[in-house]
Amino acid sequence: MKLEIIRKIIGGILLVSLASLIFFQPMDQFLTIPKTITVFEGQNFSFNKAAPVSAALVSHNSNVKLEEDQHSVKVKGVQNGKNEMLLEFAGIPIKKVDVRVLKDFRVIPGGQSIGVKLNTVGVLVVGHHLVNTENGKKSPGEIAGIKVGDIITEINGHKIEKMTDVAPYVQAAGQSGKALDLVISRENGSFTTKLTPLKDKTENTYKLGLYIRDSAAGIGTMTFYHPQSKKYGALGHVISDMDTKKPIVVEDGQIVRSTVTSIEKGSSGDPGEKLARFSSDGEIVGNIQKNSPFGIFGELNKQLKNGIMDKPMPIALSSQVKEGPAKILTVVNNDKVEEFNIEIVSTIPQKFPATKGMVIKVTDLKLLEKTGGIVQGMSGSPIIQDGKLVGAVTHVFVNDPTSGYGVHIEWMLDEAGINIYDMPKNKAS
Repeated sequence: MKLEIIRKIIGGILLVSLASLIFFQPMDQFLTIPKTITVFEGQNFSFNKAAPVSAALVSHNSNVKLEEDQHSVKVKGVQNGKNEMLLEFAGIPIKKVDVRVLKDFRVIPGGQSIGVKLNTVGVLVVGHHLVNTENGKKSPGEIAGIKVGDIITEINGHKIEKMTDVAPYVQAAGQSGKALDLVISRENGSFTTKLTPLKDKTENTYKLGLYIRDSAAGIGTMTFYHPQSKKYGALGHVISDMDTKKPIVVEDGQIVRSTVTSIEKGSSGDPGEKLARFSSDGEIVGNIQKNSPFGIFGELNKQLKNGIMDKPMPIALSSQVKEGPAKILTVVNNDKVEEFNIEIVSTIPQKFPATKGMVIKVTDLKLLEKTGGIVQGMSGSPIIQDGKLVGAVTHVFVNDPTSGYGVHIEWMLDEAGINIYDMPKNKAS
């Protein structure tokens, strides 16, 4: 009986000691250090420490250097590669941290106002209408099971690229009395259907009973340009059709210069807007190859200069962005790119691509006076923190136009097809 009591006392002492060790400040600091540290060549990652904490590299590869003093450990990326860091507490190994050093990578931040012209894949169905026939009002498209948001990609085996491609097939089918064979693209795949055009008795023409569109246009803001590949990213969010509210499936498109003519100031419940016009010369400065949740992407045929930061600058990974002061580059008058102060209120160190990685707040009095905060057309404005491009403005909070969301630049680069994680195959030994 006494032996059992002694065992319980010893067990209790060990449990209390373990709990004390876990919540002891130096040990607690270990728990906050990530399992993987990623830095670019020439960049540092630092964390605070307290005696008797120490750090050492498992491999003596020259790709990583450690600088340690009484209060902190600095991990410096020297050369592209991998290593491991062992953290010790009073000489006892406690935690192993993988260290990845990425090649030095830089892009040129944007901020310019751009005009966007999108051409859809096929023709987009944006509504139904009733044809006034001798037998009453009917919509052939609705009868054929076609829905708003569907895309007509083929008619009678021929590819459809624009609205003018459709009319000859409709009139020929109406006169012959034969149904059209349509290939329809929908979110969950493609299907075929037959549609018989009906004659409008008032206009004496045959109609589909559908409203269709083959292009869209708008304005936004350039986020970055990568001079080596000529690739760019802009907007920071997907472009959706104004009628169907669905993402536009892009066949191709163009980027042109844009000039901001005025600002409709935002207020609570009423987001503001940049009013702009395309440049008078209509010069196409780039193409559009992708419209994704992270923005639009393609290649520029010339560099667009912002006049403020026209040299390549480093980027920050999502894990490196921190709460605190930052800046955005954007245009609020004509085509002049200006720098404005914001605050990164919160940031999520995302491990996988995701939108809305940051919450930001406009703090610049000049910008607040001019726009009320974040307005439509500002999407894509690059976010700069500590001399690094960290992301882009994406959405405004409807009930608080001074605040909104930002997307991490890491994911926009990935969507652009730019590989920043070029790692050697050999591991640290």
